Amino acid sequence: MTRTRISRSTLALAAAAALAAGLTGLAGPATAAAPAKKAGPVKTTGPVRTTGTPHRVLFDDTKAETAGNADWIISTSQPDPLKQNANPTTEKSWTGALSAWGVALQKTGAYSLKTLPKGSTISYGTGAALDLANFDTFVLPEPNIRLSQSEKSALMNFVKNGGGLFLISDHTNSDRNNDGWDSPAVINDLLTSNGVDNTDPFGFSVDLKNIVTDNPRAIQDATDPVLHGSFGTVTGSILRNGTTFTLKPADNPSVKGLLYTAGSSGNSGAFFVTSTFGSGRVAIWGDSSTIDDGTGESGKKLYNGWDDPAGTDAALALNATAWLSKAN
Repeated sequence: MTRTRISRSTLALAAAAALAAGLTGLAGPATAAAPAKKAGPVKTTGPVRTTGTPHRVLFDDTKAETAGNADWIISTSQPDPLKQNANPTTEKSWTGALSAWGVALQKTGAYSLKTLPKGSTISYGTGAALDLANFDTFVLPEPNIRLSQSEKSALMNFVKNGGGLFLISDHTNSDRNNDGWDSPAVINDLLTSNGVDNTDPFGFSVDLKNIVTDNPRAIQDATDPVLHGSFGTVTGSILRNGTTFTLKPADNPSVKGLLYTAGSSGNSGAFFVTSTFGSGRVAIWGDSSTIDDGTGESGKKLYNGWDDPAGTDAALALNATAWLSKAN
């Protein structure tokens, strides 16, 4: 049998052609269709903002928010919590029972937080560094001192002109500093004697009740930005000696109950309420137990309602803050 002799150059050309074909196959559709590597989980809750102006939130500490066992502050470092820890990771990074709230917002990079310290006055339009005009949202957590007339007017004008107001009430007879005023009385006074609009401007009033325990549930509304926001889905809350609200939609049609105590609906028994006034937004919660993260200043008796499995209080507080700040 005669063997056909193939030259080395011919073999080399064939090998080169085979290699080219192989490379073409590797670079073809199989590679293009391969799934992209999935990014790992984001280590923070809510939206992460890398550019742009942060949403500015001011927490109040001028109305006896730390009287008795209350410790409703994000940090003992005031006005700037970053002076205590510039890169907080947990609620223990800052000292205060609202530190979990503050740290969760800080970690997103989307918020700038400050505290209005004791001895300060709530103001709007004065040009001061901590004036409400410099913030998007003001948090008033269980105030135990009656607001002055100028402070009430400042708050109302702030909201009317586009600001967000987050009110947290507690039960009746919860006067922690024994000055004759508790948070239901303080808030109702704001709504009826503010000098800007004394005719039920937000469409709700605080009930003078002390409900020992309940687990309020959220209404079914898939489009509500507070119940379904960037920080999670809200299903319910806890109530451990708190109160509810009566809604008056005839006074303000925008008022809306988002969570209700057991057996309640409509205009009574609302535990978390939102509303609008002018171009601003308002939210109110019926118990300070919900915002307590169980950590704070030494000597305080605190309980972790923030992470209580009977509710979704963290998501509710954070989504509401975002909504009030017009972040969503």
